[in-house]
Amino acid sequence: QVLLVESGGGLVQAGGSLRLSCAASGRTFSSYVMGWFRQAPGKERKFVATIKRSDSSTYYTDSVKGRFTISRDNAKNTVYLQMNSLKPEDTAVYYCAASGSTWSRFATITRDYDYWGQGTQVTVSS
Repeated sequence: QVLLVESGGGLVQAGGSLRLSCAASGRTFSSYVMGWFRQAPGKERKFVATIKRSDSSTYYTDSVKGRFTISRDNAKNTVYLQMNSLKPEDTAVYYCAASGSTWSRFATITRDYDYWGQGTQVTVSS
């Protein structure tokens, strides 16, 4: 069992930055693939970014490439999402997720993941 707790959300103006953090419980954090998803009101939850456990390689949805950076600190059991040049369309609840499975591909769909955090609200004003 892994407990995930997100923090760092808030209200920011367009063009601003936020850094989300996701703290994980347990001593096997380094064995999990980690991901960030987001869900806007009335819409389905969508993939944002993922980071592998092996080589920490990363993958992003096209709309955030060049603006967002996912990283992990296995010593702190934490995964981060640095968000720069924020746009109003980035407004959503952001969720952290963990997968204990081995993937030959990047894990980009919700059913790839076993554990989810409670979410943190990010609001970008124009």
